[in-house]
Amino acid sequence: MSVTSTVEENHRKNPSSSPVEKKKRRWVFWDRRWRRLDYVKFSASFIVHSLALLAPFYFTWSALWVTFLFYTIGGLGITVSYHRNLAHRSFKVPKWLEYLLAYCALLAIQGDPIDWVSTHRYHHQFTDSERDPHSPKEGFWFSHLLWIYDSAYLVSKCGKRANVEDLKRQWFYRFLQKTVMFHILGLGCILFYLGGMSFVTWGMGVGAALEVHVTCLINSLCHIWGTRTWKTNDTSRNVWWLSVFSFGESWHNNHHAFESSARQGLEWWQIDISWYIVRFLEIIGLATDVKVPTEAQRRRMAIVR
Repeated sequence: MSVTSTVEENHRKNPSSSPVEKKKRRWVFWDRRWRRLDYVKFSASFIVHSLALLAPFYFTWSALWVTFLFYTIGGLGITVSYHRNLAHRSFKVPKWLEYLLAYCALLAIQGDPIDWVSTHRYHHQFTDSERDPHSPKEGFWFSHLLWIYDSAYLVSKCGKRANVEDLKRQWFYRFLQKTVMFHILGLGCILFYLGGMSFVTWGMGVGAALEVHVTCLINSLCHIWGTRTWKTNDTSRNVWWLSVFSFGESWHNNHHAFESSARQGLEWWQIDISWYIVRFLEIIGLATDVKVPTEAQRRRMAIVR
């Protein structure tokens, strides 16, 4: 039996054991053919981080507020829309609200809904296996960010995006997939018109870069370091201090135990801002079919200590 198989077998027998072995390191910048999509994603990432580095030279207090708004609107769009509503169908909202939330997520510069949701569904289908799109077994930085720039790797692991037919059937998501760059460029023009380079660097630079890395920490850190409460056949972990910045996404062991749950901070003290929004929408009648784990499910998944 291989070392990797041994580690996986030990982890299945003892889910609370130390999780991740570095299987190999993927050098995604050479020794492979770059596709056009890889260049587009790398260029977008390079521009965002370059703008963030320029931000201190254009500081204003109003620009700092733009960062907060950009981070909050885009981040909640990712967590509430892309993740809980579209990827896991944890709740339903009217189409006008579903599309509005998805558009907010698009402006976070993390890709279109079809691309994002497909990758995330594959992650849950193949978590920590050879076909996981961003397993930390490939190395921390690969699971954190570098996997994004290797589209051929994703196709080799997961095949084509055949797991998002529900989104492909809707004109709005097909439209966003084809026009995503125009929306991002339009946002940049609006910010420049309102506040010049100050708004652009602090909004699309600092705001977007922070949100991207917080999202990526869920893929990397939350599969390496933290605590486990539930018996899952993967390396998912809860990272309490990241919960505020990630709007509740870092209760990641909770999430992998109950994937379809709209609530990820399952205890009263586990901060989950995304859940508070979903719950508010439910109270006012806009969110329906809101899924949360039953007590029987919680007892079955709990780790006996």
